[in-house]
Amino acid sequence: MQTRTGGWTAQQRWRIQIFAITWLAYAAFYFTRKAFSVAKLGIGEDPGFVLDKAAMADLDALYLAAYAVGQFVWGSFADRYGPRVVVGVGLFVSALAALAMGTFATLPIFATCMVVQGLAQSTGWSGLCKNMGCFFSTGERGRAMGYWSTCYAFGGLVATPFVGWCAYRLTDDWQMAFLSAAGVVLVVGGLFLLLQRNRPEDVGLPPLEDRHEPPAQADGGLWDALRQVLRNRTVLVLGLAYFLLKPARYAILFWGPVIIYERMPEIGKVAAAIVPTAFEVAGLLGPILIGLASDRLFGARRMPACVLSLLALAVCLALFVPVLLSGNLYLVVGLLFLMGVTLYGPDSMISGAAAIDFGTRRAAGTATGFVNGCGSVGAILGGLLPGYFDTLSVFVLFTGTALAACLLLVPFWYSVPQGRAGAVPASGLQAR
Repeated sequence: MQTRTGGWTAQQRWRIQIFAITWLAYAAFYFTRKAFSVAKLGIGEDPGFVLDKAAMADLDALYLAAYAVGQFVWGSFADRYGPRVVVGVGLFVSALAALAMGTFATLPIFATCMVVQGLAQSTGWSGLCKNMGCFFSTGERGRAMGYWSTCYAFGGLVATPFVGWCAYRLTDDWQMAFLSAAGVVLVVGGLFLLLQRNRPEDVGLPPLEDRHEPPAQADGGLWDALRQVLRNRTVLVLGLAYFLLKPARYAILFWGPVIIYERMPEIGKVAAAIVPTAFEVAGLLGPILIGLASDRLFGARRMPACVLSLLALAVCLALFVPVLLSGNLYLVVGLLFLMGVTLYGPDSMISGAAAIDFGTRRAAGTATGFVNGCGSVGAILGGLLPGYFDTLSVFVLFTGTALAACLLLVPFWYSVPQGRAGAVPASGLQAR
């Protein structure tokens, strides 16, 4: 019998608490992640710290490369040592790296801290997804992770104006972008250690009963979890699909204002910076819609919702340049919003609920780390390609990669995690 606290059972209270603190933790990572992009505005005008655009781009590449490496590593550590240790350390190291960048303005320190920041930031997704997987079963995980995945869109939306206000309105000092971001992450890190727990058993609750997962086996360590993931062809395909999907998202995030201003200079720089936020605002809606669809329309199957969303995304990407050339600002904003809904939905599903499902409870951290690591490699390309090729060529390429990701997932339309009752295998492609 579950004990009750204020009308809630202990299990309900802990599920809500874990959802809230893990959501807050990942949103907080975006404050230290966005600090450098805001600080660039002031660094470019600071005669005491000469850092040209090429050097800034190189620093971004260092961060993204370290972030990709970390994704492949920390998921296994989260499986082995628990998200509490891995993510908790990541939050505090991220804050310390930001403090260093806000205190010492030298290129060697910035380069070192960007590598450290990438490694620290990459502890978040796989560890926190594993944490959520321990408290929410497969049948409800699609919608639970859909709501939870709004954390990264929300974090990006809130972090930029907050650190920008602190840096250029409160103090008129670009270094305050790093210092204010570090302060937020330190506070959230303290709350995380206070309120987070790894699994129900840690708070005296029975383990989650999930019919969809085979019985637990003896712990074979980090390499055993990695081998389990690398033998799972569904997880491998998810990783490849995420690699193909991620460049479009980062190209819009990193180059959106430039792309808009080049094609529509008459709207001005301020408006060009604001217009792409329609894409991020849609990131709050996309994960929720696809999570609800996967659980309620497709019986907790993740692939159908992803396939349909990716198909719609390919159409939006193909229309983007023609709509830009039309000069109609309302159409551009509307299309960016649709792109956000159709991109953030499968983005969150592939790297979250689907990776947890097919990675299983034992290797959920390793699986989400592997899938997100593949996506992070693609993110590097998203940051580079718009700087070397024209907008039309880039979006034609992104249309092709979205279609390719869609086609990769079609054969897995009926795939469900091994052991799920009532599953209908698709030509032997059920995960194993």
